Amino acid sequence: MQKMFKQAEKLDAQEDSEELQQLVETACEELTLHADIEEDLFYPAVEEAANEKDQDLVQEARVEHKSARQLIAELEQMGPDDEMYQATFKVLGEYVNHHIEEEEKQMFPKAKKAKIDLDEIGQAILQRKEAAGKGQESQ
Repeated sequence: MQKMFKQAEKLDAQEDSEELQQLVETACEELTLHADIEEDLFYPAVEEAANEKDQDLVQEARVEHKSARQLIAELEQMGPDDEMYQATFKVLGEYVNHHIEEEEKQMFPKAKKAKIDLDEIGQAILQRKEAAGKGQESQ
């Protein structure tokens, strides 16, 4: 995912508009699937097992997902010829990178400490991705 954001930054919106649009569409599709899966499988498990303080992390993550979804919706209404297209995608990338960092440094360790079976959730996530046709290549 991060590779797509970096690729998009290097493109010239005028000269590489088709490639940029394809990158944006693919990333937005994968991000939407990822957010759906986290909200359906991972976050409920964390909320159930974590203490009240740690549940704030899940609420923050849900707000971050909502913000990312708003940016995705904006991108879906734009095209690569829109002057804000590439900038909006860049901001989406910054949100996603921040979100990933928080999950890795805060939420995942809390989930492990709460004895959540991350392997089981990981398998369920993989099955959902495969069912959506996104399998291993989107990881």
